[in-house]
Amino acid sequence: MTLRRLCLVLLTAVVALGAANPAAARSMEKVLETGALRVGVSLFTPWTMQNGAEELTGFEVDVARKLAEDLGVTPVLKLYPWNELIGALESDQIDIIAAGMSITPARALRVNFSQPYADGGVSLATNTVRTEKVEGLDDLNDETYRIAAVKGTVAEELARRLFSRARLNLFEQSDQAAEALLAGKVDAYLEGYPMPQFLALENPDVVDVPLAKPLLVTRAGFAVPKGNLEFLTYLNAWITAREADTWLPSTHYYWFDSLKWRDTFEE
Repeated sequence: MTLRRLCLVLLTAVVALGAANPAAARSMEKVLETGALRVGVSLFTPWTMQNGAEELTGFEVDVARKLAEDLGVTPVLKLYPWNELIGALESDQIDIIAAGMSITPARALRVNFSQPYADGGVSLATNTVRTEKVEGLDDLNDETYRIAAVKGTVAEELARRLFSRARLNLFEQSDQAAEALLAGKVDAYLEGYPMPQFLALENPDVVDVPLAKPLLVTRAGFAVPKGNLEFLTYLNAWITAREADTWLPSTHYYWFDSLKWRDTFEE
């Protein structure tokens, strides 16, 4: 193939690639032109919650509002069941997902992720009395200890892997497992972060979170449609700036490491 022929082929490929993603360069412009940022969220404490007046509140709500404020637009929060969020993004119902969505290779096949802006994962809560002689994580991996988890969750899979020699007690709901831990019917409880932290804050004399970090750490990022590189660049710059000025860390601390938000929250 001649050099001229090769250049023509490459030029055709570049043009075709641009034509295949005609909305990629316009999505950011559309947000600015319409003056509205459509944000997809899903209910999960304390990422996004709905109070008694059906008003949305939580970490992601604060994030969405701050992001929209910095863009100079109005945030339009749209609530979806968790398994419908990516479909809503792909069908142009929303501009962005802000729902504590873990960055995974499988999801990255369908969306473009920003760099991480929050952590998630699975944490360990222990009954302080029943585990007072436990000096390390390996000590719990013994048949004398009972580990609680909710059936069918990532926490169950992790419990089976880390505590294969312990007795695994599975529950249908998280509140049942929490009650068992408080009553001393189980010695430890694996659950999605930050539920164990909240349990310890509410019951400091009974429950402890002995590890500084979750047993399984996940990274949450914003999700935008494929090809929307301009918006993705802005989001990464926004995350960097809001981490540097401590807005993101302090907001995360308020929602995940304290219970102050409950003073103004109504179920």
